[in-house]
Amino acid sequence: MDILFDEIPSLDLADFTAGTAEQKKAFVKKLGEAYQNIGFVAIKNHGLSKDLQDRLYNSIKAFFALPDEVKAKYEKPEIGYQRGYTGKGKEHAKGRNTGDLKEFYHVGQELALIPDSDTVKTEYPENLWPTEVSGFKNDAIEAFQTLENAGKAMLRAIALNLELPEDYFEDKVAYGNSILRQIHYFPIENPDEVPADAVRAAEHGDINLITLLMGASADGLQVLRKDGKWIPITALPDQLVVNVGDMLERLTNKKLKSTIHRVVNPPRELMHTSRYSIPFFMHPRSEMDLTCLENCIDEKNPKQFTDATAGEFLEERLRELGLRK
Repeated sequence: MDILFDEIPSLDLADFTAGTAEQKKAFVKKLGEAYQNIGFVAIKNHGLSKDLQDRLYNSIKAFFALPDEVKAKYEKPEIGYQRGYTGKGKEHAKGRNTGDLKEFYHVGQELALIPDSDTVKTEYPENLWPTEVSGFKNDAIEAFQTLENAGKAMLRAIALNLELPEDYFEDKVAYGNSILRQIHYFPIENPDEVPADAVRAAEHGDINLITLLMGASADGLQVLRKDGKWIPITALPDQLVVNVGDMLERLTNKKLKSTIHRVVNPPRELMHTSRYSIPFFMHPRSEMDLTCLENCIDEKNPKQFTDATAGEFLEERLRELGLRK
């Protein structure tokens, strides 16, 4: 059944990870309703402490405050910007040519923490760590692991909602190609100088399985409801926003919705302010098969996607975003 939410539903992840059988079941049901309709929820008790969030924000603010030529040392176009720094306006949404008003830093799996016996270790580039900011590396690795664990719990609930074994995603996301993206929506001193259609982040869907976002509360993040209305996404300081990405929509043959969202510019008088946000894009291993699940295909909902692996789908999308030539 279709539900039009006026705001994204709030859930307590502890109901699933530490609750009674009834609480766990209720969590899975509410999560399914949200993901089949609006594709977004806000969760608390995700394991990311206020202290860690504060440390992480302090280290990224220190990095983005560095001169552009220092930041540029950490820019690697030859690896499609998959690690390190991406400069202002380099990325644009699919189908657009105007760059977004942001700069960001990518952290992936820390290779030293992947067992040598796992072949995935040879697939990923090394992380780049800015020597100018002490604490950056440790804070980022700790946040990456904490968000990855919260994501795995969410995927266990999603598996149950899809009537799959609870551990269905476990081996598929073990040392997956996930990315912690630390974003700075930089101040615009003169709003007249930016292209008329330039926004902080143009409307887009996420590529990955699920996205876990901290710092979503600064005004600007909006999600497109089924009836075409944009609704603001607000989360309390102790919540993460978790949404469905295109890979999960594809796997579930659109049963779970990867909803279009955007970050709009602030009012003119606030354009000179910075906004920071840190999404964790949870990706599976590249060999994961994204073929539509049999139990998500029926006469009313015939198969809508060709078969592809996660790696093939990612490459195609990176080219569309201008990050791969």
